[in-house]
Amino acid sequence: MRPLRLTGAQVLLPDGLHETPLAFEGGLIVADGQGREVDLSGFLVLPGIVDIHGDGFERHLAPRRGAMKDMDGGLIAAEAEFAANGITTAVLAQFYSWEGGMRGPDFAVRVFGALERVRGATVTDLRAQLRFETPMLDAYDAVLDVIDAHRIGYVAFSDHLPHDALARGKRPPRLNGQALRIGRSPERHLEAMQAMHARMHEVPAAIERLTAALRARGVLMGSHDDRTAAERAAWQARGVAVCEFPETLEAAEAARAAGGVVVMGAPNVVRGGSHNGNVSAPDLVAMGLVDAIASDYHYPSLRAAAYLLADARLCDLAAAWRLVSGGPAAVLGLRDRGALTPGMRADLVVLDAATRRVAATLCAGRISYARGEAAARFMG
Repeated sequence: MRPLRLTGAQVLLPDGLHETPLAFEGGLIVADGQGREVDLSGFLVLPGIVDIHGDGFERHLAPRRGAMKDMDGGLIAAEAEFAANGITTAVLAQFYSWEGGMRGPDFAVRVFGALERVRGATVTDLRAQLRFETPMLDAYDAVLDVIDAHRIGYVAFSDHLPHDALARGKRPPRLNGQALRIGRSPERHLEAMQAMHARMHEVPAAIERLTAALRARGVLMGSHDDRTAAERAAWQARGVAVCEFPETLEAAEAARAAGGVVVMGAPNVVRGGSHNGNVSAPDLVAMGLVDAIASDYHYPSLRAAAYLLADARLCDLAAAWRLVSGGPAAVLGLRDRGALTPGMRADLVVLDAATRRVAATLCAGRISYARGEAAARFMG
């Protein structure tokens, strides 16, 4: 890999933008590199985006119902979307859920297997998160086996069972469509949900055993959609340090007070608030309660969210960008990325200074995406 020296661009360092050369060789940023010079006048160079939680890749694996044959090709296509949006590290948030279909255990195992096969063919650092639905009492042993077999380093716990409707003896909304999508009759699907709901009193003990096993393995753990301080405290006591997309200010404050970290969704920032009435991500950022911003379901929103926060003067650009780069890298324990300083991985995104569009993306000094004038300059 030939050394490169980028000149003429505004480079985002930890204290802000500076017009300074940026050199790298062997995949790492170096202090005084003398490689081939690439003039990037008119562009910005920022740390590569680290997406800590995103499920938008599903569109590439199953663009329409039943079209799930070429899993490897779907992940390769997903990588192209990551790169085109400046993402250099992508955590693929894959459900392991009673909902079945693309969220079912069998599909999850296929995704993890495909991810292992394509890693050598991708430039982007692709990682897996397993999103486990806690009401699945019969799956706790199996999910631990999957985590071990595929060396899953990040597990998130959630519960999307419609408890309110089930407790009132009502048919949950969207039951028919959900059942038919996974090839099950609505009646059988309802029976399965009712059976899980009836055993919820057994779930806390099962969670205790599973989280203890994952702590012993050094697995990062997160809870999803916390609403109350008590709920967050229970997760924190189990070693579940990451509070993903808290629905209330109370839960976010409780996470921070207990030494946990808070992850919010970029679409929430771009919209100016949650689409379903939950706490506003920009408000939490303004209060200093957010450690990282994730794509959630829309990869272009990461870059847009950082600039929206900076433009609104909720924080400066360096702090806003840290929420989509250095912050998530720190949560994941990836100390080698997230800043453009000597010794760090040469993970970076090049933006057109006038339009803020992604012009090029490099991972460990290798180009994963380049277009237009930036591509011409890199190619010499």
